[in-house]
Amino acid sequence: MADSRKIRQQQVTQQIEDLLVSRNLRGMKQVQAVLQPGYFQRAAEKLHQCRGTVLIGTGFPVVNTFETDGPVGAIAMYQTFRYLGLRPVIVCGDPLASALGPDFELHTLSVGDLSSGQAEAQAALAHYQPELVISIERPGLSAEGRYNNMRGEDISARCACFDYFLREADCPTIAIGDGGNEIGMGNVQAALKSLNIIPSVTGCDELLVADVSNWGAYGLIALLGYWRGEDLLALIDPLSLLKYTSGKGSVDGVTRQNTLTEDSLEVGASEQLIASLRRITGFL
Repeated sequence: MADSRKIRQQQVTQQIEDLLVSRNLRGMKQVQAVLQPGYFQRAAEKLHQCRGTVLIGTGFPVVNTFETDGPVGAIAMYQTFRYLGLRPVIVCGDPLASALGPDFELHTLSVGDLSSGQAEAQAALAHYQPELVISIERPGLSAEGRYNNMRGEDISARCACFDYFLREADCPTIAIGDGGNEIGMGNVQAALKSLNIIPSVTGCDELLVADVSNWGAYGLIALLGYWRGEDLLALIDPLSLLKYTSGKGSVDGVTRQNTLTEDSLEVGASEQLIASLRRITGFL
């Protein structure tokens, strides 16, 4: 029986990992090929073992605001972790910090001063003593020590530095990304060479790739629910989350418009993905 459960768990995990890169919008199918299978399961196991504080870094600057991809997934994880009895803390810089501050426990980072990143991280890690650090759609430092968006533009002046939270942490670290320029992609440098991107060199313990970073959060929640025998994804409404961030001024990272979309995809794509995850885990 134990062997059959293990085999089933591996099958579920593989189906989730394949589903999340099936569109291959920005080359994450190629990145998946170099990752050791079961990365979502290993990340979920780390979360399953947590009993205390989890730091969730997010927020990718787009022009003078922030994009929908990242904060939506961070909020979904925040709500799920609170439900599970953990203490999640969202870590980000302005303008996202000011937008989310009234509604979530939050730690604010300074923006535009990369030289303070290491000291800020060390102080925050000492204060919160996290059991896990998660990055979702956070820009990651390039080999030149700068931040670049998907167009190759230098956006360092608008970025807060979260890289050192993963570099300095003495707890497990997880990173979710969808393009190659996010924190965590330092794990797969060779696989990024064929992509039209200035890659991040910051790594992590477990890298999770998805066609949209928010979807990586949903995959993680799906596996946590599978293990608990509880449909945790039933608690997540992507449309409500997008309406919330849109009301706070978010824009689509591709179109740069204030719409209820993620990387130019309509909310129906997220709803379909969540339905597929619920079917894979046996809740639909």
